[in-house]
Amino acid sequence: MMQRRSFLIAALTGLGAWSGAARAHHGWSHYDASRPLTLTGKIVEAAYDYPHATIKLQTPDRLWLCVLAPPYRMDTRGLPRDSLKVGETATVMGYPERDGADEMRAERITLAGRTVELR
Repeated sequence: MMQRRSFLIAALTGLGAWSGAARAHHGWSHYDASRPLTLTGKIVEAAYDYPHATIKLQTPDRLWLCVLAPPYRMDTRGLPRDSLKVGETATVMGYPERDGADEMRAERITLAGRTVELR
């Protein structure tokens, strides 16, 4: 009986952790692909983490969270961790959140005159 209860607790804990990870790696349907957006600004924060790298881009009127590609894809396309430098100017093309949040799914990024396709 005790073994069964321990197994059940472990299974539920694992399921809870997995579902949290699944929610964190959301689908793309909440971005509006019918409204392409191009932003230029300064990188004020960068994270090269899974499931996706991100930058916070300060434009003249807003601070945007730009969801980039997974780090392994960025590496293979020639955009390593050290290329996302705080203070650098970046131009990002992508799709905004449908709910009006200051977040976008980035399709491409231009840094130092070099454009990298992310998808």
